[in-house]
Amino acid sequence: MSAPSIYARAPLGALVRYSDGQPMPPERHRKKLAAWKSSNGSGRLVRKTHAAVRPTYTHPAGFTLHEGNFGSDGVIVLVVHKSFSVTSTLTFEIVEEPAPGSVRILTSFQGEDELRHLAPDMVAAEDWLSRNHYTGARLEVVGEHEASAETLGQAA
Repeated sequence: MSAPSIYARAPLGALVRYSDGQPMPPERHRKKLAAWKSSNGSGRLVRKTHAAVRPTYTHPAGFTLHEGNFGSDGVIVLVVHKSFSVTSTLTFEIVEEPAPGSVRILTSFQGEDELRHLAPDMVAAEDWLSRNHYTGARLEVVGEHEASAETLGQAA
């Protein structure tokens, strides 16, 4: 899939793999391997950003993947996100979509949603939210919004 396809079709919480199509170099070539890893990886889709047109610049639409958290003893020290624009030449693939019934914990800023956590069920989501306070956080059950949109489309 192309970057515009991921932007248009992938739901927040989907696991997305990206690649430049090159084979992985041997482990002994550390610099080549590091360069390859910067163009090949995967992450969870956490944000979609709209295109921005300003007097001094234009920013294309894009999306952000959460690649991982790093730390120790339960303390997260580094959160790794990687952003792509819809003009990216990389190849993308949806590896996994959020399971129906799982719960997205979302926050919004300037009209754009950001996924903070994907919980397996409502109880786990409420528990996570009680331990991780986000102002204006809301819970969204995967499948409910999509099902109501399909029902509206069929009724029209």
